[in-house]
Amino acid sequence: MEFFRIKKDIPFMRHALIFNVISALTFVAAVFFLVTKGLHFSVEFKGGTVMELKYAKASNLEGIRHSLEQIGYEQPEVTSFGTAHDVMIRLPIIKTVAGSNASQLVFDKLCKAEQGAMKQIDTVSAKGEHIVKAGCVDAAGAEAVTLQKVEFVGPQVGDELAQNGMNALAMVIVGVMIYLAVRFEWKFAVAAIIANLHDVVIILGFFAFFQWEFSLTVLAAVLAVLGYSVNESVVIFDRIRENFRKQRKASVHEVIDNAITSTISRTIITHGCTQMMVLSMLLLGGPTLHFFAIALTIGICFGIYSSVFVAAAVAMWLGVTREDLIKPIKEKDETDGAVV
Repeated sequence: MEFFRIKKDIPFMRHALIFNVISALTFVAAVFFLVTKGLHFSVEFKGGTVMELKYAKASNLEGIRHSLEQIGYEQPEVTSFGTAHDVMIRLPIIKTVAGSNASQLVFDKLCKAEQGAMKQIDTVSAKGEHIVKAGCVDAAGAEAVTLQKVEFVGPQVGDELAQNGMNALAMVIVGVMIYLAVRFEWKFAVAAIIANLHDVVIILGFFAFFQWEFSLTVLAAVLAVLGYSVNESVVIFDRIRENFRKQRKASVHEVIDNAITSTISRTIITHGCTQMMVLSMLLLGGPTLHFFAIALTIGICFGIYSSVFVAAAVAMWLGVTREDLIKPIKEKDETDGAVV
């Protein structure tokens, strides 16, 4: 399926050096921000307390944040999930509040903000299990807010999650290199990995520069971008290999330019549809999916850029040739069958 077809090939490789200089500068800037500012890790990585609350009426998120700031939490993460009555609070470890007492202190503060009193509430789960929850009742005895769930993540657990995340990223990179080296040729594998690392580092650079929270969902988005960017590179590499078979007299520059130009329509359709879905998450998904969608948006934009101006160009500069992808046809011995 094509929306349009470009009859004349666009000379992408003629300007590859300029675009790769821009890519290199962007990459260096991203590394600089990662080194100087670092990532703003979420509670999952740094350790802290995660609380789930259920309010009897629509929750006032700004009021909850203000109450937490009075305790000593700077820029507390308070988000609604599911409905306006359900609230999730992520609290980092601070010196003024012991980790084990954080949930009790916070819930007491929020209960007072609702002008209520602490009370244990006995409930029965859907499975018939007896559950005792901390609750807050108003002057009339009605439930104002209940504490649904509390989880404490220690620093050691956070370090383990960070290490597991880095291991997952490394395994994906190694797997992609092996796959491309087997399917195509080692030069394409190196080019694709450079392009993929380019995308990942730039995403992390954005998060370091703006100090956006880096959570497990953002890490999932980064891993998704890796696969997404590789897919775009594979499509272009496949077309390059096909062109080497068809365009026997064309130069490497011309083969690559034709491969990229002929896949532009497909790129616009694929990435456009994906970005519409990601944009809907960004605008309608709420705070929970906000940074996940931002990471995907950055990854999609730079994934297109890197597949065209980084992966293909690096493969060209590494000296990819027709013989790297297509085995030469052995000429028949002209002396066979000759009359003596």
